[in-house]
Amino acid sequence: MNIVLFQPEIPANTGNIGRTCVATDTKLHLIEPLGFRLNEKEIKRAGMDYWEHLDVTRYINFDDFLKKNKNARIWMATTKAKRVYTEVSYGPDDYIMFGKESAGIPEEILVENEETCIRIPMLEKIRSLNLSNSVAIVLYEALRQNQFSHMQLEGELHRLQWHKE
Repeated sequence: MNIVLFQPEIPANTGNIGRTCVATDTKLHLIEPLGFRLNEKEIKRAGMDYWEHLDVTRYINFDDFLKKNKNARIWMATTKAKRVYTEVSYGPDDYIMFGKESAGIPEEILVENEETCIRIPMLEKIRSLNLSNSVAIVLYEALRQNQFSHMQLEGELHRLQWHKE
């Protein structure tokens, strides 16, 4: 899987998303300009010590991203979409793109990709969910559809043992 952040602005969100990507073996793609420097302590604090394990690529703009990821199937998460994120089928190599916190993905990009725009349902009284929460919601649905391939499905207790059935 691939997560794409279009011009993210808040370092803590990107740090949290980076940690989620490491936990799920998901690549992170950052489209500039970024609203922060990648060496900022807020990013490292949110991503904790996992940031060094993150597979991350930066692009100077959206055209650069498209050039370097030809034939990528890109789902565009936006509050403006007509289709819910659970109504589509995600492939293991798909890209899920999210826009910047203050404005989302530009409408010029959305109208060119209407068939791949998806949304998370919510009440009208709220503009949007937190970016890192939105990434986790959609990413885990995509991973679920792909049977959580390559992921640990069972946990272990540290001090005790589960009761045998």
